[in-house]
Amino acid sequence: MAKSAAPKKKQTNKTQDKNNRQKLVDQKNPLEGLDLSEDKLIRIYREMLLIRRFEEKAAQMYGMEKIMGFCHLYNGQEAVAVGANAAMRETDYMITAYRDHGHALVKGIPANEVMAELFGKVTGCSRGKGGSMHLFNAEKRMMGGHAIVGGHIPLAAGFAFGSKYKAEQDVTVCFFGEAAANQGVFHETLNMAALWKLPVVYICENNRYGMGTAFERAFAVWDIYERASAYDMPRAVVDGMDVLDMYRKTKEAVDRAREEHIPTLLEARTYRFRGHSMSDPIHGHYRTKDEVEEMKAKDPILNFGTLLNKEGIFSESDMKEMDEEIKKIVNESIEFAEKSEEPPLEDLYTDVYVD
Repeated sequence: MAKSAAPKKKQTNKTQDKNNRQKLVDQKNPLEGLDLSEDKLIRIYREMLLIRRFEEKAAQMYGMEKIMGFCHLYNGQEAVAVGANAAMRETDYMITAYRDHGHALVKGIPANEVMAELFGKVTGCSRGKGGSMHLFNAEKRMMGGHAIVGGHIPLAAGFAFGSKYKAEQDVTVCFFGEAAANQGVFHETLNMAALWKLPVVYICENNRYGMGTAFERAFAVWDIYERASAYDMPRAVVDGMDVLDMYRKTKEAVDRAREEHIPTLLEARTYRFRGHSMSDPIHGHYRTKDEVEEMKAKDPILNFGTLLNKEGIFSESDMKEMDEEIKKIVNESIEFAEKSEEPPLEDLYTDVYVD
């Protein structure tokens, strides 16, 4: 019986995606009803472009063996972090998994400090001891990238509990990949968040592959966001390739968390243009080149840029000028990282044990 139900379930999923896309196409003005100034719209475009150019250079530096160890790039998923951050306050907490370069940049950690951390230099945001997967800056309330799958999900609940306990108005936004939704701690934490009414928003970045395993092969129910129904929690699916949809849905969830202390689960359906990590070929053996090229037609940066140009907000010449400015910033971050010192040997045991 389970096998016979699979095709129907797949058709339902495809139909829903088609309806969501058609809704976006039918919407005459996607900016209508959004409290976004032209300056903020341009900033959103700039942040996505900064992430893309930064990741492109990170890939190049990895190939030159300037960056060692693990390195997971965010190309294609920029709209998720940027759209969500646009709906947050600066004092809100952000925490994520190991694909964290984009989150760190959008939360305000300078490109110099992020690149230096990738290089393992003492000037990095984690003093060269965290590397690609552990970008952190408490002052910016970027509470880290975390390497253990799902391990940071309860930490987000802890930050949210702290805000509620201290009667602060801050919200915690937690990002994780779809594979983490199959971890037991995901369910345990959502239950606690709903039970304790915590001001937290969980955003599942469903890029369709847990390393090389398609999520259809690992999930009995493909609509991940519906899992929140087990905990009577508000939930929604989001077009993770559309920065405005990310902003709109996240703003609703953040406002609800801030005003009513009600948590939300969002499933952002997105796609990574590169491999799982730098050790994984761009296409690998688990997806076709045609699939990747098809998804690149939904590039969130190109599509948003086209919209801004169409609405007379940002011209192509403005975009080219901004691109050159950002490329300069990224190149300077590489120069900064290369000139920076490595952590001193005596730092080997600092921040390991309590004094």
